[in-house]
Amino acid sequence: MKTGIKNGMTVEQIVASYDDAAPLAEASTIPAPWYVDERIAELERQTVFSRTWQVMGQVDQVSKPGQFVTATVAGEPLVAVRGNDGVLRAFYNVCRHHAAAVVTEPCGQASILHCPYHGWNYGLDGTLKGMPEFEGVKNFDRKDHGLVPVKVETWEKFVFVNLDAEAPPLAEFLGGLVKRVAPLGLTKLHYFTSKSYDIHCNWKVFVDNYLDGGYHVPHLHKGLSSVLDYKQYTIENEDRYCLQSSPMVSSAEDAATGTTRRGERAWYFWLHPNFMFNCYQGYLDTNLVIPMDVDHCRVIFDFYFSDVSEAARAYNEQSVAVGNRVQDEDLGICEAVQRGLKSRAYGAGRLSARREAGEQLFHRLLAADLKSGLGQAAGARGEI
Repeated sequence: MKTGIKNGMTVEQIVASYDDAAPLAEASTIPAPWYVDERIAELERQTVFSRTWQVMGQVDQVSKPGQFVTATVAGEPLVAVRGNDGVLRAFYNVCRHHAAAVVTEPCGQASILHCPYHGWNYGLDGTLKGMPEFEGVKNFDRKDHGLVPVKVETWEKFVFVNLDAEAPPLAEFLGGLVKRVAPLGLTKLHYFTSKSYDIHCNWKVFVDNYLDGGYHVPHLHKGLSSVLDYKQYTIENEDRYCLQSSPMVSSAEDAATGTTRRGERAWYFWLHPNFMFNCYQGYLDTNLVIPMDVDHCRVIFDFYFSDVSEAARAYNEQSVAVGNRVQDEDLGICEAVQRGLKSRAYGAGRLSARREAGEQLFHRLLAADLKSGLGQAAGARGEI
């Protein structure tokens, strides 16, 4: 990939400019236009985020009948709700009357889904139950106007949805990640709090930073680096996930980090395309990266602990503060990278064979998604 891709390239040319077949020792990153071109962002919305399993909430939020959680995935408003029959269902959160959001709260519990615009009511199973002042309307069958369903499944502590009606089951998408995570006992942990970060960078910049195999940790995260055995840091790729892990070492260099990041090993998981979770002894935080536009993303952190009693609150808050400091350190560098990606001096970079195998996996999976989307679009136009 040569420096300075010329303006006027088609989306097809931009996608084709990345060599996803190169071995790691010869590989480059995806080229700069993938991070700054609005057409690539739109293609990602249509393919990557509309056809992969996306986290939209926590299982604990929808454990009882009537409990619901809402989210936006690939620009689509969604709601997942537990029915009175115990079945979890998900729907487009769009009233079939005039398209208002039926559920307006982030989460909660309801006996019926009531649209605040014109008062249409839907059951927890999505069926249309009632429409005020609709007498005399002809050729209208209530059963044809329920909420439009979306595929939904759960794994560990997380609720996943997929906008693609033909998507394979979640277990198939997760692959070997299921067995790899099972021994960590994530279901025994309890939700504590959430933090949200709005970052002036493309969502892929944040993911790249996460997947650089700890390459930046000694330089950017002095506190975190003090408790990791950097030389023994490992990177393992399988299916659609990467596991980075490191033995833990005791250190008094940074008291807060040394106190709150404990255990024999640190586990850092990434699931394609935009979900990460980090595990230490008695601790889990999840990172969901949501594209806002080509230059901005939002990262939502959820924190879990083995003990969320009042007696453990001070410790847990200190642990969250350590996480917040790490993200503040990452935020500045990610925004600097986004600025640099727009420079005429940069086209693409090389990858560290020792450290950045996870980043290459991400780029290869992303390329496969985008090429598939382009192929389907061309087929629909009769070009192939």
